[in-house]
Amino acid sequence: MAASVSCHYFSSPLTTSTKPIKHSLNYTHFAPSLTKGPIRHFAPLCSSQRSRPSEIQEKEANWFLSLKKCAVSVALSVSLLSGVPGLEWLSPAHASTPALPDVSVLISGPPIKDPGALLRYALPIDNKAIREVQKPLEDITDSLKVAGVKALDSVERNTRQASRALKQGKTLIVSGLAKSKADHGVELLNKLEAGLDELQKIVEDKNRDAVVSKQKELLNYVGGVEEDMVDGFPYEVPEEYQNLPLLKGRATVDMKVKVKDNPNVEECVFRIVLDGYNSPVTAGNFIDLVERHFYDGMEIQRADGFVVQTGDPEGPAEGFIDPSTEKTRTIPLEIMVDGEKAPFYGETLEELGLYKAQTRLPFNAFGTMAMAREEFENNSASSQVFWLLKESELTPSNANILDGRYAVFGYVTENEDFLADLKVGDVIDSIQVVSGLDNLVNPSYKIAG
Repeated sequence: MAASVSCHYFSSPLTTSTKPIKHSLNYTHFAPSLTKGPIRHFAPLCSSQRSRPSEIQEKEANWFLSLKKCAVSVALSVSLLSGVPGLEWLSPAHASTPALPDVSVLISGPPIKDPGALLRYALPIDNKAIREVQKPLEDITDSLKVAGVKALDSVERNTRQASRALKQGKTLIVSGLAKSKADHGVELLNKLEAGLDELQKIVEDKNRDAVVSKQKELLNYVGGVEEDMVDGFPYEVPEEYQNLPLLKGRATVDMKVKVKDNPNVEECVFRIVLDGYNSPVTAGNFIDLVERHFYDGMEIQRADGFVVQTGDPEGPAEGFIDPSTEKTRTIPLEIMVDGEKAPFYGETLEELGLYKAQTRLPFNAFGTMAMAREEFENNSASSQVFWLLKESELTPSNANILDGRYAVFGYVTENEDFLADLKVGDVIDSIQVVSGLDNLVNPSYKIAG
């Protein structure tokens, strides 16, 4: 009799790797469908305030429509040939035909897919010296893709580059620390410096197996230093949303899921980091619901190989009914863009015409967490959340139809691969805040009723 064990220790029973199994494709998924039940759908969103086009504008619109149809056909062809899902899979909500942006964007270089790296780069800081330490440490991941001990030559170069950058830039790094966090930041820098010497020794001893754990440790120090550079919350949330629960900083939660009908996995604990620096309203709303135990005992409601989704309560309501108002609490679409000091609210980047803008929290990582919403209502999100199960190797940030249309507010940073093992009917035993609850302001869960 097979024993049931925690997902921390057992991989998928059909593979010796901890990576998720590649799901076979059902080509019927590529067609638009309205058979997904309560799941909400992705679709193009158009402004209702646009004037009727003139004859010339109509011709231009028809030309763009033809171009879009051509692009959709190409996307379907590629999906059939390459095994990459086509159109319908772009919907963690009701299925619908999505629109491609009017301007296609080619992204150079491979996308960053590591959730920890995405979170580090998403911090609201501008300190070149610490980034020059961080990058070669992040690059160790690519260096280790080379088989055997040959990879250690590249790892050694990465280590030396990071050590040199730290020695040359330490004064600038220290000067960038927030005054209230300076002592802690300096302590982390000293640990980082000692850890780099230890990594150099690991490389010299040809101990490849010890590199990854040491790299993770050093990057945690780097991330801690970078967080110590953030001095307070960097901007004001628009007045109309200031009374909502807001996460002004970051928080970490553990989501425990009981897995049914799997003799090898009994329960999984997923660690999730929520980023309130870039999504204060969205992350704050979620943390508030977590503290209300809204998700405890709720089933996984969609698990189709593209996303895992939950958050639709029993009954006719599709979101959280605030007992103090007896109405559904909704939050606005919230998208932070590189180069901006505050998020955009209420409009997709496509509607804003920002086709080339890069989202600060992209749909790049396996386990990207975001809010579902109604098809034509940008500000209709409430409690339904989803986790992306596709890495964006072929559709990096700004080159897919998710970025800029749906609000990302966190990443699963531990056991994310096991999201692929979840099925409809598996139960969320609990979601608990591990750290960062003190960053939540306007917590409505504390209000009686």
